[in-house]
Amino acid sequence: MKLFYIFAFLALCATAVLAWEKEDHEIFDLVSELEATEGKGTTFYSWLDVPSTATTSEIARAYRKLSMQLHPDKNPNDKTIHERFARLGVVSTILRNAESRKRYDFFYKNGVPKWRGTGYYYARFRPGLGTVLIFLVVLTCGLQYIIQNMTYKTHLKRIEKIVQDAQQAAWGAKMIPGEGEKRVKVNLGGPSYDDDGYPIPGKSISMVVRGLDVYIRNPDGSEEAVNASTAVRPALSTTWFPSLIHSLIGKILGRRNESNEVNNDELASEVEDTDGETSSVSDSKSGTATPLEGRPAAIKAGGKRRKAIRKK
Repeated sequence: MKLFYIFAFLALCATAVLAWEKEDHEIFDLVSELEATEGKGTTFYSWLDVPSTATTSEIARAYRKLSMQLHPDKNPNDKTIHERFARLGVVSTILRNAESRKRYDFFYKNGVPKWRGTGYYYARFRPGLGTVLIFLVVLTCGLQYIIQNMTYKTHLKRIEKIVQDAQQAAWGAKMIPGEGEKRVKVNLGGPSYDDDGYPIPGKSISMVVRGLDVYIRNPDGSEEAVNASTAVRPALSTTWFPSLIHSLIGKILGRRNESNEVNNDELASEVEDTDGETSSVSDSKSGTATPLEGRPAAIKAGGKRRKAIRKK
């Protein structure tokens, strides 16, 4: 809540600082009209043909010289001459006054804000889509890291409280460490009472105090140490964007490994098929599996092997 009031106060201060005064608006309007009639980029000094470091007397002489050129009597056919002549008088008045000249010199050096429909504003940097996305990623990851850090500190306090409760149950109120192993029950929810004021037993866990170490005893008989290392430390690598990148890389590498295994299996099956075909061809050529074409197998008759009689 305090941060909200601080930000609100800073916003009000910034609004007060950036709010233009009446004299500022007069200069803005005058600069816009001057550029519209005399040319873009025309300044008070360039119109009077004097440097920005000119003295008041030099500005007065330049005004008298230019006023003679822009006098309505000498330019009767110019419809805008009256406005230009009046504008020259206002410019001369601003530059010959120390306070108003200082105000104009600020905008002369830093640029004059442009009219944006509802007021005069400086042209601000307009970030692109990529810049906005990067900013949002950095912002959300930073906020998530801050939340992780707050959660980590909360867990540390809770672990410290559980350890103290277990040690107190094992050692007594004086907290004198004892020897050996002691099994205790620790209430996780803290003391609670019903409407009549009677204590309500909360959820408790079985713990083992062995020396200065405290362990949680699981139903299967295994034990888990309870200390500061139990809490998960905050890390930027565990925020959503690095975790997403890590997950995508793991999926890509996993798919590559699967494709490599499939290719290896296909290659092995092709090699086995090739070996089988090679052995079949060699057997057919030797005639052991199938008699060679044109050469019938020898016929055994009367206990002796006789050659087959060729047909004429």
